[in-house]
Amino acid sequence: MLHEVTFQSFNQRDTVYGWIYVPAAKPKGIVQLVHGFGEHSRRYFHMIVKYLEAGYIVAADDHVGHGKTALENNTWGDWGEAGPHTMTEDEHRLKELVCEKYPKLPYFMFGHSMGSMIARDFIARYGNELSGVIICGTPGIFPIGDDVVAELDRLIADGKGAESDPMLTAKLMGWMCERCGEIKLGNEWICDDPYVQKDHAEDPFDAFTKPTANRALRDFIDMFRQINGKEWAEKVPATLPVYNIAGDQDPVGMYGQGVYQVSNWLAETGHDVRTKLYPGYRHEIHNYADLKEEVCAGVIEFLDGTIRKYL
Repeated sequence: MLHEVTFQSFNQRDTVYGWIYVPAAKPKGIVQLVHGFGEHSRRYFHMIVKYLEAGYIVAADDHVGHGKTALENNTWGDWGEAGPHTMTEDEHRLKELVCEKYPKLPYFMFGHSMGSMIARDFIARYGNELSGVIICGTPGIFPIGDDVVAELDRLIADGKGAESDPMLTAKLMGWMCERCGEIKLGNEWICDDPYVQKDHAEDPFDAFTKPTANRALRDFIDMFRQINGKEWAEKVPATLPVYNIAGDQDPVGMYGQGVYQVSNWLAETGHDVRTKLYPGYRHEIHNYADLKEEVCAGVIEFLDGTIRKYL
């Protein structure tokens, strides 16, 4: 069964489009899937199917400025003016809608890349509403130039928040291809499979190659700043199990260093966190043909194990 749902965004401007995928069997839990920067939730269809086969309902939406939500609202790359918690609050609203339809089931969240940042903000605010969380391709302390922040602040102060400067995005993220050899598309950091790169670059629902509004890019930077350090980890319920996964050649996680930073913040504040790095793989570990089955199996093992152990 498939439900399409819509709801008003926290930004009070956009209508968010989401989907609830339901297995043709009695569900044992729910996984809310949170996609990353510049993409959309259907890029995770392989993973969605695996979770369905394992007996889980899957909920997902396309963030403001992304995918079908951006297409229907004509707001590509523009996240609105409600600030860096907008997507977190939208994910909370989606969870409420899902729980109205399917109450009293164990509820998990899976967030990849920017989605992991949203998930980390979510668990600091609403972690007591979840049974567990999976963060995939997450950053620790991320290199952000003060000059980029200053220029964005100047542009926004000058009334140019809804405009975009691709050079600032390049300054913020362009370094991530530094270990990728020959660069043809600029997205080689996501995966070393040329087909995945091409699919990502040509996807009509993928906004990664479309301009991101200056105000949205500033909110993106603030996302990093609100989920760092032990101060963030202390806001996460200590009873919430966390599974932190990534490729050790992922620049977003600073080639493993940032991934372990996040796990250490959680471990040092008394949390149950399990960490797994996949050697030799870049950012989208769930899209490698030779790895995606293993990644999904590991997540399902975490989901099933959490239900058995804690619930």
